[in-house]
Amino acid sequence: MFSMGKSRSPKLIAIVGPTASGKTAWALELAREFNAEIISADSRQIYRELTIGTSKPRGAWQGDTYTVSGIPYHLVDCVDLNEEFTLAQYQQRAWVAIDETIRRGKAPFLVGGTGLYIYAVVDNLVIPAVEPNQQLRARLAGKPTDELAKILRDLDPVSADAVDPANPRRLIRAIEVALGANRSFAALKARGSARYETLQIGITKPKEELCETIERRVDEMIEEGFVNEVESLLEKYRRTLPALSGIGYTEIIQHLDGAITLEKAIRLIKTHTRQYARRQMTWFRRDKRIRWVQHFDEARALVADFLG
Repeated sequence: MFSMGKSRSPKLIAIVGPTASGKTAWALELAREFNAEIISADSRQIYRELTIGTSKPRGAWQGDTYTVSGIPYHLVDCVDLNEEFTLAQYQQRAWVAIDETIRRGKAPFLVGGTGLYIYAVVDNLVIPAVEPNQQLRARLAGKPTDELAKILRDLDPVSADAVDPANPRRLIRAIEVALGANRSFAALKARGSARYETLQIGITKPKEELCETIERRVDEMIEEGFVNEVESLLEKYRRTLPALSGIGYTEIIQHLDGAITLEKAIRLIKTHTRQYARRQMTWFRRDKRIRWVQHFDEARALVADFLG
């Protein structure tokens, strides 16, 4: 049975780190040991049908609960591909999943590498109420992603480190918020107290080891049929769908359109993923509350001590 111990606030464990650092495997093992459920903080795995390209943990639906190796795994595979999904929506759904997990007597583990998702939940981020600016969106829509990324970095360098530079929709929204709120989205402070007493554990790996893991993961994605996955998606959805603009899907679509070879697409996916991992670490390193570990036993000891 999960206990809050002497704390007056419910306890939350966040497991963060760059892509391919082993967050999912560690979280599942810890969840089994500490009677926990997992709440995903991954902005791509939340979409249905994005499976191989997002390294989504393979599981099955049991009623209305997605489970992985018998562990409830919330906020994955639950949003339609053509559905717009905002940070504010994620925050509210994550809070519901965490609170329901606690009511069931389980420990909630918030697991993922999307920095703004983690920040929104842990620090009770007040999402700026910036209405869509259709004129601004129209002006920005035709610009390449590297130009959008530069605009965002000039306006809001903190958020620029957290937003996927290959995702034009998120870049445009971040620019829209930075201009509309007249201040940095990512630098906004929480209003009032945090909802949870949170232990944040960050997984860090030597650079060479992480790069090797990324390369191996991309090769495995191709072997598992990633190209076929993208082909089947393009038969049902328009290729400009924002959910298909992430790393991996963009490059494979370019290959299927005949713009680049498969070999080049694979090289680009590996390069862009390594770059994304570096940006994730830049984002997370700013949070001095994160307890960085390299070995699983270190994480286990931190969780055991925190839960008491």
